[in-house]
Amino acid sequence: MAKTSQIHRDLKRKKLIAKYAEKRAELRKRLNDAEVSIEEKFEIQEAFAKLPRNSCPTRLNRRCVISGRSKGYYRKFGISRIALRELALRGQLPGMRKSSW
Repeated sequence: MAKTSQIHRDLKRKKLIAKYAEKRAELRKRLNDAEVSIEEKFEIQEAFAKLPRNSCPTRLNRRCVISGRSKGYYRKFGISRIALRELALRGQLPGMRKSSW
């Protein structure tokens, strides 16, 4: 089980990302516009710098819903490899079974 402080920190980041997503998209669109002058682009970059650092989506760390583990995370299932294996062995994931070769 991961530290609860780490789990809560990532939940806080998720909320910030959602809160500033629209503003970031608007700034990104203006920044990538070819008709915007260089002075305006510098202003846009300053506006980006004023946004909270944790509102950037790349700072989000995906975690297992069951254990909170951040490594070995499967996006398709939303859980870590260890939790996936335990659920599969218990037969709680339909269509999955232990392989042998």
